[in-house]
Amino acid sequence: MSDDAKSEQLLRAAQSGDREAIDALFERHRARLRRMVELRLNRKLWGRVDPSDVVQEAMLQGARRVGEFVRDPQIPAYLWLRTLTQQQLLAVHRFHLGTGKRDANLEVTVGAGNLGASSASLASLAVADATSPSGVAAKAEQIRLLEELIDAMPDVDREILALRHFEQMSNSEAARVLEIGETAASQRFLRALQRLRQRMQELGLE
Repeated sequence: MSDDAKSEQLLRAAQSGDREAIDALFERHRARLRRMVELRLNRKLWGRVDPSDVVQEAMLQGARRVGEFVRDPQIPAYLWLRTLTQQQLLAVHRFHLGTGKRDANLEVTVGAGNLGASSASLASLAVADATSPSGVAAKAEQIRLLEELIDAMPDVDREILALRHFEQMSNSEAARVLEIGETAASQRFLRALQRLRQRMQELGLE
């Protein structure tokens, strides 16, 4: 059974009030949702906001609204939960940063109201862990260089790398999020990945 089919089966059981089904549905996607929050949490809030808390609050919202989704499932279950999580993340940003209006620090707007993945988060996640003092120093420099590379990329290229590589979305899921065709999404991902790898090699980061 495919992941989407299993999620839909759990959703139907959840609609009837099956608490175990609700918990199982959310647990299937918890790690991916947490990674999404890590990528999009404003760097001013690193260390102040736990991504797991954002996901947990979104899941509580999902438990209350699961019947609403099952009656009119416009998108796959994961993307629905992801939307709820992004809404919660936006609320967290507004609460902590006072962003009632647009704030450039939030790096918003790719696709339908998405919080864009930050260059700093992508760079940090892309660089392997280091433990020795020299390794830590080298890692910090790699992160700095990689952040500059990612920051120079077009918004859509940066976002599709985040969706496909870090959030581990399928091409179909990424295309839905970005509101572009699947062929265009696939081509953008391959081109963006190729350009990033080429620049990383030039700088000795690969």
